[in-house]
Amino acid sequence: MTHTIDRRQMLKMIAGTSAFGLLGCRPQLPSGTGVVVGQAEGAEVGRRILAEGGNAVDAIVAAALTAGVVDIQSCGIAGYGGHMTIAMAGRRVTAIDFNSIAPATARHDMFVGPNGEIDRNAHQVGWLSAGVPGTLGGMQLALDRYGTKSLRQVLGPAIEFAAEGVPLSQPAVRSIEYSVEQLRRDPASANLLLIEGEPPTPGITYRNADLAAMLTRLSEDNSVESFYRGDIGRQIAAEFERNGGLVTAEDMAAYEARVVEPIRLDWLGQSIYTAPLTAGGATVMETLSILRALDENGTQLESPHARLEALRIAWDDRLRLFGDPEHSEVPIDRLLSEDYAQAMAARVAEAVETRQPLDLATPVREQHGTIHLSAADGDGNFVALTLTHGAGFGAKVTVAGLGLTLGHGVSRFVPNPGHPNSPGPRKRPLHNMCPTVVVENDRPWLALGGRGARRIPNSVFDVLCGILSGDSVRQAMDNPRMHTTGNLDLRLEDRWAPDQVTAFTEMGYDVQEGRGATVSTAYLDSDTGSLLTSMR
Repeated sequence: MTHTIDRRQMLKMIAGTSAFGLLGCRPQLPSGTGVVVGQAEGAEVGRRILAEGGNAVDAIVAAALTAGVVDIQSCGIAGYGGHMTIAMAGRRVTAIDFNSIAPATARHDMFVGPNGEIDRNAHQVGWLSAGVPGTLGGMQLALDRYGTKSLRQVLGPAIEFAAEGVPLSQPAVRSIEYSVEQLRRDPASANLLLIEGEPPTPGITYRNADLAAMLTRLSEDNSVESFYRGDIGRQIAAEFERNGGLVTAEDMAAYEARVVEPIRLDWLGQSIYTAPLTAGGATVMETLSILRALDENGTQLESPHARLEALRIAWDDRLRLFGDPEHSEVPIDRLLSEDYAQAMAARVAEAVETRQPLDLATPVREQHGTIHLSAADGDGNFVALTLTHGAGFGAKVTVAGLGLTLGHGVSRFVPNPGHPNSPGPRKRPLHNMCPTVVVENDRPWLALGGRGARRIPNSVFDVLCGILSGDSVRQAMDNPRMHTTGNLDLRLEDRWAPDQVTAFTEMGYDVQEGRGATVSTAYLDSDTGSLLTSMR
């Protein structure tokens, strides 16, 4: 792979003759150099933080906090949370889990009615669908462990946007229009997002004075402690109680974001790291491990049918077996083992040879409401961060007096009892986010992830396939993407060649045109030695 050799030579060049070798030295890039890509206003704030001397973690946290104020339908300061994968130069790659947790009184049958039917409305919308918000806890932990700036220093732009306002985008207004009936039923949400009970028009200035005041309080404290274990946390809990929700002051106080060990896969000279369960990266890694077992040389990466069947197996396993591994028996070690990969590779090989789809069936569920940010700095630090409300505006309820629209983390549990991802006390729900970094010769060079609900793992996988098969990042980003969740429904971007679309149709797939997730990458370019970004 020409680009891999070029990058390796370039990394050796910038390493020089340091006694620490590639792991211990830093790229010789100008002070303040760095990139942030993803949500527009957030990325711009992140770049400003880099220019002021912050590192990639400072920048991505500032970007995420800003996005939580500006991209109001996709994420929020009280969005249910997400994951971050962090590759700091000269240190082990780590991840931060700031996923929501269910309240202590959550039950596996909490959405089952007296007649045995699932109350899907309560599962998706309202105070029962919201858990403890994890975003602020995750941002504080990232700064404390890996940043160089304080919470006060990175919160300023978010406060400014909340107080002075931002023009509402067309997607935000469309999401409000789509959710207007649910928003009307919650007085605080209606007051915040509607004008006399009706959706606003695009371009109108959206302000959130209550949120600005709360963030100012956290900035003055230089800590999110009061959000979880102080008067703000108690105010949030009181609003849950007033509206029939389950989150208590004790649930708020018990919340902790945490540093976790990422999943790692080595193949074709690259080390790929992604966030572990309950994030979605395990699906990407299982798919890659099956293809690695199928063909160590990587040629199967170029076989669309092999890639599709490997994805279908991984999605079937995900939707049947995955949940919070601290509360359910999830066979993740077996699913990522070499023996399992070999067994599944044999199934894929047979499907490809016979031109027949594997006999798999999984439920269809569309979700929306996520953002992804990738960042890198001149010291060789790379960070990928994904956070979400869940669907647009999450639970579609707002904490009065604080301007906090809540994510619906509890909706990401399977409402049926007996599933590994059924609700339970203090459990973390399964989600699709898979922030990922790629390392070569002990040097991180790529951070990526996506927005687009269940399409995220597949699109991140597609980009990684391109890179592993020898494409440049831009080529890999331009490659056509596919989407499957394990059944015969197959969505292909319009970039696919007509003969391949015809081939999939003849094999028995229900092929329709559809877009993939939006993937954002920050990377060290092998040709120029510059930090670049790409988003598609």
